[in-house]
Amino acid sequence: MKPFLFSLFILSMQSMYAQDWAQLNRYQAANTKVSSASIELLFLGDSITEGWPQFRPQFFQNNPFVDRGIGGQTTPQMLLRFRQDVIALQPKKVILLAGINDIAQNTGPISLEQIMDNIKSMSEIAKANGIEMILCSVLPANSFPWRPEIVPTQKVIDLNQKIQAYAAEQGLVYVDYYTPMVDSQGGLKAHLGYDTVHPNAAGYQLMEQILSNYID
Repeated sequence: MKPFLFSLFILSMQSMYAQDWAQLNRYQAANTKVSSASIELLFLGDSITEGWPQFRPQFFQNNPFVDRGIGGQTTPQMLLRFRQDVIALQPKKVILLAGINDIAQNTGPISLEQIMDNIKSMSEIAKANGIEMILCSVLPANSFPWRPEIVPTQKVIDLNQKIQAYAAEQGLVYVDYYTPMVDSQGGLKAHLGYDTVHPNAAGYQLMEQILSNYID
């Protein structure tokens, strides 16, 4: 390899490894200020989880809940930060809502089986640390604004079936957001979202009502 090309290769490798791929720094400071004894529910997920306190702040202000969602994240990224953003805080329960960005291939191609492997790993880590894992269905979606070439409708259905089956096998709670929120085309009901993937205030309010049936 020529010296110039080799230098470019080294610089590109350094840039790749210098990136905070799983955004481990995102909640580090906030985590130091949280009293683990006070956390009833910890919400782990992507932009759907991250946006919840913005649309429905009272849900988190009035309850011992902590939000650890990061927009755009996939299950391998969540698995990488699971110990510091979940286990270290020792919540009583974890609400995991994940998988839609995997289907969108945000961090590259991934099979449904590999997505489930990551969900299983997080569930096993939680169990080993005495934390109850609550698994949620992926919300309905029949298109991605940022990846219009991908049609996620059937993969969402298939992934939810796998999540539900695993929850039943392991005796875990499975929260079904999908069924009450899906329209006749397999997408998110228009009045519940501000696009084809993300809930609006009405969507989050419904999710809170659904979730309350499982956690009260």
